[in-house]
Amino acid sequence: MAELDPLMVTAIMFLSMLALMALGAPLAWALTITGVGSAYMLWGPGGLELLVSSTYSAMDNFLLVALPLFIFMGLVLQRSGITDDLFEMIHKLMGGIPGGLGVGTVIICALIAAMAGVSGAATVSLGIIALPAMLNRGYDKKLVTGTIMAGGALGFLIPPSVLMIIYAFLSRDSVGKLFAAGLMPGLMLAGIYIAYTLIRCRINPDLGPPAPPEERFSGMEKVKSLRHLLPPGILIATVLGCIIGGVTSPSEASAIGAFGSLLIAALHRRVSWDMMQYVMTTTAKLMGMLMWITIAAVFFSKIYVGLGAGQIVGELIEDFELSPIFVIIAMLFTYFVLGMFLDDFAIVFITVPLFVPIVRELGYDTTWFAVLFILSMQSAYLTPPFGYNLFYMRSVAPPEISIGDIYKAAIPFVILQIIGLVLVVAFPQIALWLPSLLF
Repeated sequence: MAELDPLMVTAIMFLSMLALMALGAPLAWALTITGVGSAYMLWGPGGLELLVSSTYSAMDNFLLVALPLFIFMGLVLQRSGITDDLFEMIHKLMGGIPGGLGVGTVIICALIAAMAGVSGAATVSLGIIALPAMLNRGYDKKLVTGTIMAGGALGFLIPPSVLMIIYAFLSRDSVGKLFAAGLMPGLMLAGIYIAYTLIRCRINPDLGPPAPPEERFSGMEKVKSLRHLLPPGILIATVLGCIIGGVTSPSEASAIGAFGSLLIAALHRRVSWDMMQYVMTTTAKLMGMLMWITIAAVFFSKIYVGLGAGQIVGELIEDFELSPIFVIIAMLFTYFVLGMFLDDFAIVFITVPLFVPIVRELGYDTTWFAVLFILSMQSAYLTPPFGYNLFYMRSVAPPEISIGDIYKAAIPFVILQIIGLVLVVAFPQIALWLPSLLF
């Protein structure tokens, strides 16, 4: 078995892993079973020592300390009612503009992304809070659901992104650089969503009617509503400023964020035993899942590297004289397809050890490729039939919104996301300008 062609062994490993997942095995077990079987067949009992070293190397990484603390920060802010306060602020500020609540929803999603770091948080939160409010005010159900789903996916891109931290752990890139690289494309994409919403509602005001005169607020009331933005805004600026400015490491900044979120909740008198129990339990569950996947994925990738398959793939590219940009596009298409069926964490653990060495070999900036990966994940999360944000939305949508409505609502925003992806491919400085300025 040890003399088999590395590409053949790689194909067997990946197909075995996918077969186990299709049978319902969790990703961590699929990776571990495939890895143990491959290591034993390739190198005998000695190959299993790789599992021990992989476990140690996965756990012995200070960067991973940031994960539970950022998750904790996002959950505290979500459960303490900050999202409700932000939506009330947006209603007062923008309710009188056609499509204003849709625009405000995108802005809140960007803020939640900067607080929570994951995609599902904004989609579920605003699906519960903003969706009924906008439907009651006559907003088109497809525009509303599409805006919330697309805005929720900004959690992948706008720092501090949990997915970016895991990507940096696997690719050995700087977390600060990745955060800086994701900021401008994230704001660009939010701007594209806002422009789309405003243009559609300007052409057809019935899609997002403005609030009637009796529901509008005075200038003073609008100014007062901005107080809801102050505490989370200061926390976000502090955490990101510490990381991007090099004042602290991401792990240290995550501790600042966790403490700051508790302080904000306490100032609002919203800290309770039930809230803390939920936050601590959910954080522990998410981290337990992530760490098992991390150990299994590091083990799996070390077997792959030991086979020399990465070098073989590079040689194939040279032999067939493939254009480097064509290889990048093929990788992005792979991400797009995988995202229809697999979770984002599964995809990053499976593909980053395979793709990043090839990207380096082709001479591209891996920070730029990281942003392309995240943008592809955003598109995949909204793509029917199995995009994850579609099902997050279905879980909180009222009965009158069918899964067909949600599919149709997603399509325009998938197109907008692909436009954003094409722009970053064509103009890499959209992603690389800020990191080059700061680092």
